[in-house]
Amino acid sequence: MAQGRRDGFREFAAGRSGHLYRSACLLASGDTHLAEDLVQETLGRMYLRWGRISRIDNPAAYAQTVLVRAFLTHQRRRSAGERPVGEFPDSGAPAVAGGADPELRLTLLQALGRLAPKDRAVLVLRYWEDRSVEETADAMNSSSAAVRTRTSRALARLREQLGGSLAAFADL
Repeated sequence: MAQGRRDGFREFAAGRSGHLYRSACLLASGDTHLAEDLVQETLGRMYLRWGRISRIDNPAAYAQTVLVRAFLTHQRRRSAGERPVGEFPDSGAPAVAGGADPELRLTLLQALGRLAPKDRAVLVLRYWEDRSVEETADAMNSSSAAVRTRTSRALARLREQLGGSLAAFADL
């Protein structure tokens, strides 16, 4: 890779790493180690194809797509011996702007963690990344109708998990 392209990739990686990490933390339900691994895998894949990717109109959106696909691949390969823990550690959670309530953040991250990986991915893409249905469908390799259906069902599951506790946070 030529020096100019290498510098372009370094600049891109430095500028997008934080955003990719925050998205990865949400996808990984606060597992900061997995989030770091996902970001590293994403940047590694981007580096290998940087010559072609740098000609894409929106490399940042492409990086988010690579991140989501890396997460979904990781979930499919997950060892049967791994078990989620009952309590969420209070370290390394992504920062929330405006001094939002940490209890609310932890409650939402725990609820996201109990969703299926594809449900979590669709909610992160649609509501955290603010992607359109079509962009989300492209990132997840599915149809727009499937994304709309999955979004609706995932939100219903999230509301069901939060139950009455959601109303308690509405007064914030």
